[in-house]
Amino acid sequence: MAKNLVIVESPAKAKTINKILGKDYEVMASMGHVRDLPQRTLGVDLENGFQPEYVTISTRKKVLTELKAAAKKADAVYLAPDPDREGEAIAWHLQIALAKSVPEDRFYRVTYNEITAPAIRAAFEHPGRLDMARVDAQQARRVLDRIVGYQVSPLLWRRIRGSKSAGRVQSVALRLVCERERQILDFVPEEYWLMGARVRKLSDPRDPFEIRLARIGDDKAQIHGQDEVASVRADLDGRTLTVSAIVERELTRKPQAPFITSTLQQAGSSAFGLSPSRTMRLAQTLYEGVDFGDGPVGLITYMRTDSVAVAKGAQDACREYVRSQYGEEYVPPKPAVYTSRGSAQEAHESIRPTDMNLTPETLASVLKPEELKLYRLIWSRFVASQMAPARIAQRTVEIEARATDAEARNYLFRATTSEIAFPGYMKATGADTKKKGNDAGGESDEVEGLPPLAEGETLDCLEWLQEQKFTQPPPRFTEASLVRALEENGVGRPSTFAQVLSTILAREYVAKDKRALAPTELGLKVNDFLVENLNELFDIKFTAQMEESLDEIERGHIQWTGMLESFYASFQEWIRQTRGVAANPEAIQALLDLLAPVTEWEPPTKRGNRTYSDERFVESMHKQRADAKKPVSVRQVEALVKLAAKYRAQLPDDPAPVMEHYGLGDAYRTATAPPEPPRECTHRKLDLLSKVDFQEPRTSGKRVYDDAKFADSLRQQVQSGKRLSENQLHYLNRLVTKYGDQIENFDEVAKDFGLDAFSAGPDTESGPLLDLLGAVQDWKPAVLRGKREWDDRKFFESLRAQFEQKKSLSDKQRASLKKMCGRYADQIDGYDKLIEELGLPPRKQASKKKAANASEAEG
Repeated sequence: MAKNLVIVESPAKAKTINKILGKDYEVMASMGHVRDLPQRTLGVDLENGFQPEYVTISTRKKVLTELKAAAKKADAVYLAPDPDREGEAIAWHLQIALAKSVPEDRFYRVTYNEITAPAIRAAFEHPGRLDMARVDAQQARRVLDRIVGYQVSPLLWRRIRGSKSAGRVQSVALRLVCERERQILDFVPEEYWLMGARVRKLSDPRDPFEIRLARIGDDKAQIHGQDEVASVRADLDGRTLTVSAIVERELTRKPQAPFITSTLQQAGSSAFGLSPSRTMRLAQTLYEGVDFGDGPVGLITYMRTDSVAVAKGAQDACREYVRSQYGEEYVPPKPAVYTSRGSAQEAHESIRPTDMNLTPETLASVLKPEELKLYRLIWSRFVASQMAPARIAQRTVEIEARATDAEARNYLFRATTSEIAFPGYMKATGADTKKKGNDAGGESDEVEGLPPLAEGETLDCLEWLQEQKFTQPPPRFTEASLVRALEENGVGRPSTFAQVLSTILAREYVAKDKRALAPTELGLKVNDFLVENLNELFDIKFTAQMEESLDEIERGHIQWTGMLESFYASFQEWIRQTRGVAANPEAIQALLDLLAPVTEWEPPTKRGNRTYSDERFVESMHKQRADAKKPVSVRQVEALVKLAAKYRAQLPDDPAPVMEHYGLGDAYRTATAPPEPPRECTHRKLDLLSKVDFQEPRTSGKRVYDDAKFADSLRQQVQSGKRLSENQLHYLNRLVTKYGDQIENFDEVAKDFGLDAFSAGPDTESGPLLDLLGAVQDWKPAVLRGKREWDDRKFFESLRAQFEQKKSLSDKQRASLKKMCGRYADQIDGYDKLIEELGLPPRKQASKKKAANASEAEG
């Protein structure tokens, strides 16, 4: 009997939904996108309406074949990827890819914000069709990013050594980090002083308390130097301190809205030090389903959202929970309503628990520690969002030091204390009565407690207090504050924040210093180049406008091709200006004249199939100038500057004045600067590796990979005082991650070094596959093909050792394991039952010859 086919992205989600829908449905996973732009070409027809050239992703060919086979037998195909732009695009690509197998009217689109039985059943009772406006928005975003990345990145590669890529959003995030760093470097501290007194009552209770100077005469107290401090102190001597006013008021503090993607990432970073990408991986697990006895259940709603809306049913359930747990007074008369920002998709919900009965306590024995932490964070924030506001009783005492002389200045001191009159939502989140200061240093006049006081009461001054302070520069961004800045500036969207941060860390444009993000030298160079040459493209406001345009496409207000045409007209001009400015002819001739006296050139060097010769390069520049067919590029000029620096000992005159005259001074100073010393963090990483047991060298083709030898070569280079290249540093980071299981407190080490970007998501497939192959007793003999030996047993053991260290394998390695399982299916118990669960290949049928031989043997 034909079944209804349901296609989701991940196997975990497929398993959960299949359990809910039952035997009439077959739920399969697409493993994300099945089609995308080609990897090695632009893949966009710039001359004909920006039509994308989509190709099947190589690792999805088998998946797509299996989906086509299942679709042909299905009564209907339900496309059920995530309810956002990316999910809509995945659904559209699936429909296009399966179009020859299934008539268009048998495709349905289903969306849901939580993976629970009621939500899934409701979604399948009311299926819809694809939202092409949302698909178009995703296509526009993909094409936009491809154009920027493919045409700007090569400019970087040619101009900045070690640069890896530019991106429409990632480069703006880098710009924010670099601009903040320059603000810090340019900051000039200003001195200021805080003054106050330690006082007590003249009658019991006589416990001392502190007061802060708030006003001098009619002006706010602002004291900027030692002389002013001395003047105020002299003026205060002999004065009586009298309570002039007592102000009592009750403050209402409302709870925060439930989490959206950005605020969840910020909270995960602030509360637990989780990177945004790690927070999203944990949230993905909670969303897709956790098995705690009765099968997988989705614990939270969809975690990529910018809406703070809450479904009425969930709101009612939460209010009832609050009523039963805390009492009627903790339930507000009307449900709380929160306002999303203008571009938020109100069809979505905020991030909340799916079932109020699944408290963090009930899941403590089921969830992993980090999963439980994040779930508790989401739980308490949502519960608090539906509770009554807290009421804070605040008492402020004003104390005057009046002047006896009519012309002298009066001084007003203050002290404030706060107590919780009614905790409200704080019952769920924990009490917090602290008040943020708003003076020069962020200090407040809040004190722990005040004794009972009356107006007109005189106080005894035990001592005058004074403290020198200096204004502080703005802090470096953390991952949390950078996400907040991107969101506030309208740059990027919920689904992109984590990837943007991971990218600038992986590209080594930004490094982590504990939790702070600091631009690397490479990051500063890349940002300087992009801002100098493509400032309009990577302007924060322009990027935000592009995001708004994508939102307008999704709303159906503008056509995606029209938006791209408008963008590309400006983009072409910006790129033309960057590429097209030929080098100054006078500067070129001056550089060639400088190099004319050089007679002793270094011998040519060969790298791969290419030979590099300084002498021949200079000769080619003379010829290019004489032919006048092709202008000398800026990059070629930079090469001539480096040669002038390299051979300056053979030049009769100092090249520096010539360089300055033609605006090449900075480039010349860089070329002649002594090599930079090794980074401090490099020493620390090599020290960690000196204590690990490296794997045995491994051979691949003609190459031998020896981790111990590679680490030793890096150590020798650093000990000689040479800084590692960006590429060497990249592979050193990978080596530290690879042997993380031998490094004490590796999680803290990874955070300190910013190695999160090298950590893959959780690998839940490799362990079971390796366990299956661990039961194999009869391994096939090794086979020699050409110069390579193929040995299943050795390959299996190498992957098992790698998994024990890294806890993950690559997609390609997992695919190899599955093929190997198929070869040894007859030695694996219950293989046929595991085919669908683990994505194993079908058991191979014995050939007729083998079957005949087997029959003869039996006979």
